[in-house]
Amino acid sequence: MPERHPEDHPRPVVPSRRWRGQLGQASVETLAVVPFVFVVGAVVWQLALAGHTAWQCAQAARAAARAEVVGKDGESAARSLLPDYLETGLEVDAQSDGGARVTVLMPMLAHRWSTSIPVSATASLGAER
Repeated sequence: MPERHPEDHPRPVVPSRRWRGQLGQASVETLAVVPFVFVVGAVVWQLALAGHTAWQCAQAARAAARAEVVGKDGESAARSLLPDYLETGLEVDAQSDGGARVTVLMPMLAHRWSTSIPVSATASLGAER
């Protein structure tokens, strides 16, 4: 039978006293970062929602200007293009040069909550001659 040496068997790894106080440190650090990740995600989402609101407002302004030029109601044209959540603070102002200015209230984090921050867009097509 072969002779066994103590070096042949690995010893179980037991954390030294020096490192015992740091067990679970990665879990604590991960928990500390989670709120920061949620805040960054909310800011990115709000910026995307602001861009979407500005784009929708510009589309509604073009539709309102087009309707005003041909003698129809610009507000109903703008309202028909906007999603329901942007219609709450809708204002349409017809301009004398055949254009329209549309203002809506920007939603906050979810489509159901509106802020008091107005987003405006102006479109002008010029009157037909």
